[in-house]
Amino acid sequence: MGTTERLVIRPEEARLRLDRLLAARFPQHSRSYLQKLIRDGHVRVPGTPAPLRPGRPMVEGESVRIDFPPPEPMTLVPEERALVILHEDQDLLVLDKPPGLTVHPGAGARTGTLVHALLHHCRDLSGIGGVERPGIVHRLDKDTSGVLVVAKNDTAHRELSRQFAAREVVKEYAALVWGRLRASRGTVDAPIGRDTRQRLRISTRTASPREAVTEYRVVETLPGFAWLEVRPRTGRTHQIRVHLSAIGHPIVGDALYGGVRRRVPGDLRALQRLQRPFLHAERLAFTHPRDARRMEFTAPLPQDLHDVLNDLPGAPETDE
Repeated sequence: MGTTERLVIRPEEARLRLDRLLAARFPQHSRSYLQKLIRDGHVRVPGTPAPLRPGRPMVEGESVRIDFPPPEPMTLVPEERALVILHEDQDLLVLDKPPGLTVHPGAGARTGTLVHALLHHCRDLSGIGGVERPGIVHRLDKDTSGVLVVAKNDTAHRELSRQFAAREVVKEYAALVWGRLRASRGTVDAPIGRDTRQRLRISTRTASPREAVTEYRVVETLPGFAWLEVRPRTGRTHQIRVHLSAIGHPIVGDALYGGVRRRVPGDLRALQRLQRPFLHAERLAFTHPRDARRMEFTAPLPQDLHDVLNDLPGAPETDE
């Protein structure tokens, strides 16, 4: 069953874009989802013809009605696939996602995604993310491995989405980058969006910048490389990859953002074989949506990244 919300525009919200206003008022929903609601005529302002434009500037005192449709029924076909489950209860599922697995269906990935496997594993998966993204609260790039949380019901989905939007979730990544960083820690604060020239890339050179902040700490400095602990404060597409490339230290193995080098020493065989960015979601901490327990999960480096790190001269030993 759908729900209806009504808002009155506050003085500080005047001149805000409609989609940004809704994203701020309803952080449990993605901006793209809210933009679709607007375009489909589910968002109305009295006296203004629908559908509205997502970029429509708001006026102080205006009233806004938002009709949230009921969750879309599942139409994807469940697919059996082995999952590495770190935790599961009636509300959520925490996984160690392998590299090479796309999280949800999209262009070029209509089958074989994590969502298809989740539908086989969880018969009552949350439908609030839409027909193609049931249960998905956040995502990892196809080639990024590591910890990922999935909501099993709509209540958990809304609360976890709120925590991500409010930056209450701790996300910690391991990354190997090219070069030696001047400082042992730092913050990259640079808005990003679709590149104005290359649509497949995200960059700081964009016509639609969105806030993006990434913190990093050097764990180990190695000859020609640095092993980093990275904490993104925001959750933009390709954010860590773009930010590290922007400061001149692209992630090793990242072909899209300058992290592949043609000249690699012959004894670094694991690095030569690496087919993806050296980026791993190592740790995730959040509050349980039902009982408010603080929960923390970690995932060890996968074998391909483990091999690269142990091939490097001076690198610390890591557990498999």
